[in-house]
Order: sequence, then structure tokens, then C-alpha cells
Amino acid sequence: MWRLYTVSAGLAAMLLLLVGRVLSLQVLDVERGREFLQDQGAMRALRTAEIPAYRGVIADRRGEPLAVSTPVVSIWADPRLLAGSQRLEELAGALDMPPATLRDKLARYRDKRFMYLQRHRVPGEARAILERGIPGVYGEREYRRFYPAGEVAAQLVGFTNVDGQGIAGLELAYDDWLRGEPGRKQYIKDLHGDVVRDIGVLEPARPGRDLRLSIDLRLQYLQHRELRRAVKLLGAASGSVVTLDSRSGEVLAMVNYPVFNPNSRDNARPAAMRNRALTDVYEPGSTMKTLTLVAALESGRYSTETLFDTSPGRIRVGRKTYVDPRDYGEITLSRVIEKSSQVGVTQLALDLGHEPIRDVFNRFGIGRPPGTGFPGESAGQLPQRQRWHATEKVSLAFGYGITATPLQLANAYAAFANDGVQLPVSLLALDGEVPEGTRLVDAGVADKVLQVLHAVTGEEGTGRRARVPGYAVGGKTGTVHKVGPGGYLDDKYVALFAGIAPVEDPRIVTVVVINEPQGEHHGGGSAAAPVFSAVTRGALRLLNIAPNHIDDTAQPGGAA
Repeated sequence: MWRLYTVSAGLAAMLLLLVGRVLSLQVLDVERGREFLQDQGAMRALRTAEIPAYRGVIADRRGEPLAVSTPVVSIWADPRLLAGSQRLEELAGALDMPPATLRDKLARYRDKRFMYLQRHRVPGEARAILERGIPGVYGEREYRRFYPAGEVAAQLVGFTNVDGQGIAGLELAYDDWLRGEPGRKQYIKDLHGDVVRDIGVLEPARPGRDLRLSIDLRLQYLQHRELRRAVKLLGAASGSVVTLDSRSGEVLAMVNYPVFNPNSRDNARPAAMRNRALTDVYEPGSTMKTLTLVAALESGRYSTETLFDTSPGRIRVGRKTYVDPRDYGEITLSRVIEKSSQVGVTQLALDLGHEPIRDVFNRFGIGRPPGTGFPGESAGQLPQRQRWHATEKVSLAFGYGITATPLQLANAYAAFANDGVQLPVSLLALDGEVPEGTRLVDAGVADKVLQVLHAVTGEEGTGRRARVPGYAVGGKTGTVHKVGPGGYLDDKYVALFAGIAPVEDPRIVTVVVINEPQGEHHGGGSAAAPVFSAVTRGALRLLNIAPNHIDDTAQPGGAA
């Protein structure tokens, strides 16, 4: 019996020791035993996953969506589990991928535990793939950016990369604002890596904030249509149109051509992705004669009725001869601008000197970035030299030797439409909160300039094709020879028109730039002014501005 008692006592002692050890490890936590086991178990089965955050919506001033995020599923795999699978051809077929491509990809990632098979599949399509139950293949929920307006607002809105980070346009400029904060959750996985149970959310995802732009998508579509038609009809290389609200400084529309589709960028050319209205600079040419007029009026020596003798229709400065299309004879300063007389402006520039003219250009923002915050916006160039050649002093008054973007030119003209006060340019909707502006010229001077610009669109002016039936408009044409390796080219031009409407109570300012129009209609009056007419006619209608001007001679501009 003593043997039985001895064995029983030994077994009881072993049981007590085992129970004690279990208690010490899991209950009493002696020597951090319980914490150790829990940590080891968590390392083998507990995982933390990221909860993707919804990126903020970009909308136009009326709330129409321009960029939204839609849920998608990315298919990924564990190469170590998938490499030896007998169902690779089945998986490749489901992914619409050649089997050889799938095997090559697995070979490159053979030492890894993670690789993407396909990104951003439609949830229904991804579900069909995952339901096949192929070992080592998993799905991950993400968001993909979609642009409802497509090419119409592509260069302005910009786009994101495959990971949802803004890399161009306003998507890049306001990436911190739009981007949300991902959350975190915990789950338990089994031996094969499949999710067994979600434990809970550690930190909820914070969606990004929405962004409302100043543009009106209706006007954006209108400008896109008219610009595309004009560029194709004229055989031009590119073009841009910008429209500002002169009362607030908001950009109501900004389009460029050529364009690209932000929803499918595989074949997009980099040149088509640029927002040319903000990044590309041009010599503004005769559109700067309006600012030269300001310098003349501010000097106190000239009025719009001051006479200039332009006979015999040409004038020589140094080795350069400036020629008018014909001999205009004795004409007023207003008529000099109306006919864009090279002789008259040359006489004015020689008398004023280049410094007052340059000071006006600088005051109106030429050579300084407009400060929109758009990535890559250009400042243009306004030269400041120790010594000026005689022809440089004169050509400055013509808008040669300087460069500006279409937006800079529009912002300069906006001061004339706002009683001489220039407002900051805004790409975001201001909701009626007009920022403080800067007075650039006296209101009386601005009004005189406005009347001269209206005369430019008269029957005898160079901008008559910019007229809009039912409205009085004003503006200035510009035709610039492009610069080549050996100097100015005789057969390549940039056509410009900068205009204001309506003249009696200005509301909008629009600048049209047509780059390298072909054929006879390459001037600002024949290539750019008709686009201004078509765009302005639609814009005034969308803004509910009633016609109040009777002019039987005014005809729709059309694209020519």
C-alpha cells in the first residue's frame, strides 16, 4: 500500500505543481509570465490594420463635384503562400493577366510576404476574385480619385497618384487640407493569414476636408467648348482662356487646350497637363498699350483727345522702323489705342521715357506672381536694366521684351473694371467676402481707359469682332511674333485679347490667348477676339446680366 500512497502523493504533487504553474503564469502574473504569454500569442495571431481615410471632395462654386473618392479593392498576395499554388493560371485569368507575367512577378517577390497583384479594382470584380478562395490571395479596401468633369477642369483641379496623394494642380496645393487621417483597427488572423475576427477600432479614420473652388462649371464647359473649336479651326498649337469676377477677384473659369483625361492618364502627354493660364508666359504685345495709356494720362501732359501726327505711317528709332497698316494722319490718343498705331505709341514712348511706363507695368503686377498658391505659377518677367537701348525703350510700350501669364494679364485689366482697384486673385470661393484691394490708378483714369477700350471694339477698332449683341464691351487686341533661335519669327504668332464686360457696370474680365494660329487669321482681332465674344455672351447669360445696349452693327464673334 505504501507504493500506492507514494505514487498517488507524487501524482498529486505534480498536479499541484502544474496547477500552481498555470496560476502563476495566467492569474498571479509571477515574473511577468502572463504578460509574456499574452505578448507571444499576440505576436502570432493579433494584427493591426490601417483604416483608409476618405479624401475631401473638390467642388465648384455651386457645389458641383470636380473630384471625389470612390471605394475600391486592391488585390494583394503573400508570395510565399502563392508561389507553389496549382491555381496560378486560374488566378491570372481572373486578373486578366498573362500567366507568364504573374510567374515573373512572383519570382521577383519570392522572398517577400507582400505584393500587389492589382490596384483599385471595382468592389464587385474584386469580390469575384476573392471568392475563388485561392490560398495567399487577399483584398484591401482603398479609395480611388474620380474626376466627374474629366478634361474640362483637369489642369486646374490636378490629380492624385495611386496612393491618393495629390501630385498636381490644386490636389497638390491643398493636399494637407484634402487628405484625411487613416485610422487603425485590430484583428485576429489564423495560420493562413485569414481574418478570423475583428477585435475593434483602435483609432477611427478622419475624412479629409472638402474644398470649394471659385470656378463655375457651367462657364468652364462653355469656355472649353469655344477654345477647343477655335484652336482646331485655326490649327493652333495651344490656347488658354481666363475669366475673373472683377468685383471679387475670383476666377470664374480657367481652361486650356490641349487637354487630358485625369481618369485615364496612361497616354497623356506632359504638355497637355500644364495649366498654361498660370504657368506659361507670353509677350503680351499690344495688350500692354492700355497700361502705356495709363502712364500717359497720369503724366498730366496727355488726355485721350491729345493729337498725334502719325504721317507718313512709319517712324524710325535706331535701326528699327515701326510701321502702321496705313497712314492714319493726325489722330487722337484714344484713336491711337483704338487702331493700335505703332507710330503713335512710339511717339508717346519717346516722349514719356521708359521709366514711367515700366513703373505702371510693375504696379499692375507684371513680373510678380499672382499669389494664387497654384503649384508652378509663373511670375513673368519685367526687365530692370542699367542701360536701355533706344529700341528697348520703345518696344516696352508695345509689350515686347516682357512676359506675363494669361492670369496676370486678366488681373491687370481687372483694375480698370473695378474703378482702379486691384483685388487679390482667388481660386477658392469667397462666398461674398470681398478681400481688401489695392488702388492702382485714380477712378477717373480707370474710367477714361474703360471708354477707350470700348472704342477699340467699335466699328473702326481692331477688336470689333469681340462685340457681344446687347452689351457694351471693351478690350484690347494683341498680336505678337514668337521668338526663335535667331530672333523674332515672321511666321509664328501669339494672338491675344483682353476684355471687360459690360462697360457700363463691369462684372467680368476675360483674357484669350491663342498660341501659333495658322493662316491669315492669326491676329488678336481675328483669332482671339471672336472667342472672347462667344465666351462673354454665355458668361453674361449665366450670371443673369440683362442686355442693356442696342447696337445694330454688333454680330456674334464666332471662331475665325
